[in-house]
Amino acid sequence: MANENKKLVHSVEVEVRWGDMDAFGHVNNSVFLTYFEQARISWWQSITPPDISFTDTGPVIINAYCVFLKAITYPETVNVKLWAGPPGRSSYENFYVISSQKEDSILYAEGSTKVVWVDRKLERSIPLPDYIKNHLPEN
Repeated sequence: MANENKKLVHSVEVEVRWGDMDAFGHVNNSVFLTYFEQARISWWQSITPPDISFTDTGPVIINAYCVFLKAITYPETVNVKLWAGPPGRSSYENFYVISSQKEDSILYAEGSTKVVWVDRKLERSIPLPDYIKNHLPEN
């Protein structure tokens, strides 16, 4: 994970579903990004005030990458750990590690996503809201 100035902000357990696997008998590579998404959304839900809606403004992912370290097969439960990097004006990075719930030293993948806050009507970036910035590490 590239950014050394990051903070562990969330962790979720994800039960691998039979349908997550592909014809090769392991979890399809696209599903790893869905596991990242589950951790990210769970974290946002835990820190977003109840009166906030992402209807007019909110996050978009402008890039995502994943390094696949080991195949995941059913049945398995994985841990997805989520770190956040320091804020920019309108963006920040999330970093992820997917590991086995049974044995944390078994690493399946690591990756990151860059999140930009946008005004959906104007289709432009806007400053990160304080309720997000307050949970990010300082520069």
